[in-house]
Amino acid sequence: MRNREFLLFLAFVVALSTLASLSADPSKSFKQTAAMGQKPNAAWFVSGEPDLKIYHDGWIDLNKNGVKDPYEDPAADVEARVTDLLGRMTLEEKTGQMATLYGFPRVLKDELPTSAWKAALWKDGIGNIDEHINGYTGSQNQTLKYDLPYPLHARALNQVQRFFVEDTRLGIPVDFTNEGIRGLLHTRATSFPAQLAVASTWDEDLVREVGRVTGSEARALGYTNVYSPILDLPRDPRWGRVTECYSEDPFLTATLGMAQVRGIQEQRVVSTLTHFAVYSVPKGGRDGDARTDPQVTWRDVQTIFLHPFRKAIRDAGALGVMASYNDYNGIPIEANPLFLTDILRREWGF
Repeated sequence: MRNREFLLFLAFVVALSTLASLSADPSKSFKQTAAMGQKPNAAWFVSGEPDLKIYHDGWIDLNKNGVKDPYEDPAADVEARVTDLLGRMTLEEKTGQMATLYGFPRVLKDELPTSAWKAALWKDGIGNIDEHINGYTGSQNQTLKYDLPYPLHARALNQVQRFFVEDTRLGIPVDFTNEGIRGLLHTRATSFPAQLAVASTWDEDLVREVGRVTGSEARALGYTNVYSPILDLPRDPRWGRVTECYSEDPFLTATLGMAQVRGIQEQRVVSTLTHFAVYSVPKGGRDGDARTDPQVTWRDVQTIFLHPFRKAIRDAGALGVMASYNDYNGIPIEANPLFLTDILRREWGF
């Protein structure tokens, strides 16, 4: 990943996550407590007291040096903040910000930080923690302590966020992500029909309301980023994720996708588009470990498969994009400068 893309990503993490997760006081509505200048107190967390020495009126001393450095100053120019932060980071810290850590119990073995975290892979920070204590345990069937009640979950995420702000060298907040393609993936959250069923209504306003509900529940529970909507065009009925998509039509998918993006982001939660790009037509319709070699001409890529993503970014202002886990023309999308740099950033301005 080039410096420019990394700068923008870090700007997002610092600007959004600090406001989003550290500020959530479960005892009140979020709007009452989201002001940057409000200092945290013990009621925001599961246990322990925050280190009040680093919390000041309007800024946080993230690197604990007693000085308001440019990257800690909300009033400073974003480019100046990011440049300052990048110049302070080690290779390990930069690498950490490019990684996703699956939460408890899928990869993380602890719901809340422990002393072992200070020697763990994420001791230098991590880009995001996905699906942390959201109630989904897969085949592990482990009992969760902090998915319910909802205020307790918000305090638990604050506890995790406090580790990254107070116990890492530069205090870069973590981004809390979660799935949201048919409602938020969390215990007892509102569950909607799959995207294919929702699209059969042809109701743009309804989809926007689905986005609002998904975003508001995510916000209340402490998540800052939702993986939704899916903008793939399923044009091979053999593919196993057809039901998760709106339609095979680029216009309908783009229209409903923009509505979902706007609904989610009206709640001050990031909408991350999936899966960019040319993900839904793998060779032979195969999924799983065989998402390879999509049989699509370059003309169709540009005019059909990229259209929903283009509209969601340019017109609806989507703030997140998930790189897909397939290749195109033999080059993995995750390392493909044509898609990630030339098209996504330079052409579309993401």
